[in-house]
Amino acid sequence: MKYDYLVFIGRFQPVHLGHLKVIEEALALAGRVIVVCGSARQAVSPRNPFTLAEREAMLRAALPAEWQSRVFVVGCSDRMYNDQQWVTEVQNLVDKVIAVDTASLGHRAAEFRVGVVGSPPGNGRGRAGHYLDLFPQWQREQVEELSAIDAGRIRDALFDEDVSRLTACRGDLPAAVYDWLLHFREREVFGQLLAEQRFLRAFRLSWAGAPYPPTFVTVDAVVIHSGHILLVRRRGMPGKGLWALPGGFVGQDEPIRDAVIRELKEETRLKVPAPVLAGSIRASRVFDHPQRSLRGRTITHAFLIELAPTGEGLPKVRGSDDADRAQWVPLFEFNRMEASLFEDHFYIVSWFLGQI
Repeated sequence: MKYDYLVFIGRFQPVHLGHLKVIEEALALAGRVIVVCGSARQAVSPRNPFTLAEREAMLRAALPAEWQSRVFVVGCSDRMYNDQQWVTEVQNLVDKVIAVDTASLGHRAAEFRVGVVGSPPGNGRGRAGHYLDLFPQWQREQVEELSAIDAGRIRDALFDEDVSRLTACRGDLPAAVYDWLLHFREREVFGQLLAEQRFLRAFRLSWAGAPYPPTFVTVDAVVIHSGHILLVRRRGMPGKGLWALPGGFVGQDEPIRDAVIRELKEETRLKVPAPVLAGSIRASRVFDHPQRSLRGRTITHAFLIELAPTGEGLPKVRGSDDADRAQWVPLFEFNRMEASLFEDHFYIVSWFLGQI
């Protein structure tokens, strides 16, 4: 074998025959394959409808018996605004898998031959494979995927009321995964995701007549007080029921700093005067990942607002407007809430906390 381990990174939403082809070719080159599933702790959405456990279940159901012991599955966060944190997490995951797998051999992980497997340049995926360049210590193996398979098309078919669209994708899926998806359509979570997908389709359709693709501008408030962060629970779609930063769309006639104070007050009824909030802004940053919102291209201006302790405890808050609840959450609890946060809000907060 050319390698002891090959690392295969992807979202696997869902697992399809292209993924199995890569794993098959990787196993011809390496003794083991480590499958790293991205978006492992995000809230489920129409773009990422399956949890890490569900994706592993799909993959295990599709793998031949003789491959099972040679394939490991782990999950990593997206950390979309900090490549180095993401790289470090992937490196740690791979190192732990190798350490556990070879514990009886008494070798260090660094002594094994490790590579990363991906598609060759020019396969039409744009930046989708740029992450492979972030691992120069691992030799890169190029594997031709089944380019005709589009996971996005499969997801669109999954969320179509007419099951025949999913049936039309059957040739792109392992038989076990196709059956798994049929059962998934019968679950309660599918109904919730289907409703959100309908909302998003209607939202995008409402802008279909615009002369140019729309770009939305929003604001988000990261309010910190005595080791707590202020969150709201979303009243409506998208992300109904998920926790989020107070915020919303910028009005046509207001400066961005005014917009974040307005949205903060409207959604939380925070008992702090607007001038005090404005004077407590410590930092701001634009978060503009092209895929940060399923509504379309949405650029948010986030503001870090640090409120000074007053001896009177945490200011009172109450959910209002687009939020059915507002709550101060201890930061140690927030760090475990990634799967309950809307869109990229967990990563926005993480970025600011790293600057404090």
